[in-house]
Amino acid sequence: MKKPILLFLLVQLAYSQLWAQMPNDGLMMPSKNWCTMLQASDARWSEYWEGRELRSNDNLGTFINQSVLLMSNYGINDNLNVMFALPWVRTEASASYLSGQQGIQDLSLWLKWQFLKRKFGNHTLSLQTTGGVSSPLTNYPADFQPFSIGMQSRTASLRAIVHFSLANGLYATAQGGHSWRAKVEIDREAYLYDNELIYDNQALVPNVVDATFRLGYLSKKIQAEAWFDYNSCLSGDDIRYNDMPLLTNYMQRSAAGAMLKYWIGPFAVSVGGNQVLAGRNMGKARTLQAAIFYQFELKNTKN
Repeated sequence: MKKPILLFLLVQLAYSQLWAQMPNDGLMMPSKNWCTMLQASDARWSEYWEGRELRSNDNLGTFINQSVLLMSNYGINDNLNVMFALPWVRTEASASYLSGQQGIQDLSLWLKWQFLKRKFGNHTLSLQTTGGVSSPLTNYPADFQPFSIGMQSRTASLRAIVHFSLANGLYATAQGGHSWRAKVEIDREAYLYDNELIYDNQALVPNVVDATFRLGYLSKKIQAEAWFDYNSCLSGDDIRYNDMPLLTNYMQRSAAGAMLKYWIGPFAVSVGGNQVLAGRNMGKARTLQAAIFYQFELKNTKN
């Protein structure tokens, strides 16, 4: 039976289209400020790339991945932020007898450091770096793609960010990152990798590089942004013809999206979405997202 391909779920990937001060954007949370976000996402696809060939997902219909993400960001000072993210994920297919999964996925932690900030008249150039780790919080099965809610892989990531903002609120951001992913224990004694049978219950999960370019506008009330995103594994194999996807697959994608965010006092709401334009060993997904934010400042107890 023809099987579908895994929706591309990376830790920073999974979170690369969120809109607070994020691990991969050019914005920093001010000192002693705390922002918490709750976001709902809906990703769907009915076509996928088996290797480089785009195929219809007729046997499962439309594959659906929905999530609710809790994320928080605290400004230790103006140049150092700490962030965490915790998603709940649900998967299903519209025309399948196979049951989807749901549950809490992986806890992610990041430190974001702005090590250079220079003024050029009324314009500003910032250089930043972000380091992070993630680990599964529940024992969900990973070897059941694409219905698995994640990959069960412990990860570490490092990225560099260049952010340039104009006095009128316009800005441009470019970032590049690398994620290292640990092997995953699977419930079998052997698996296929590049048409070779590997006698091991520890499956290789390829490392990933990613890059994003953003153009946006930011004021006290409004943030609007358009972006282009690229992700690629550094190794891996293609899905075998009419076979199910595996953790070892070489996944690659290009996507474009946009968002709009509006502040009302200490609260904000945002809406947006993105579309996968090209890929390899993954679904041609369309994602819609909506979020609510709450930001406040920790006052000095003497005040």
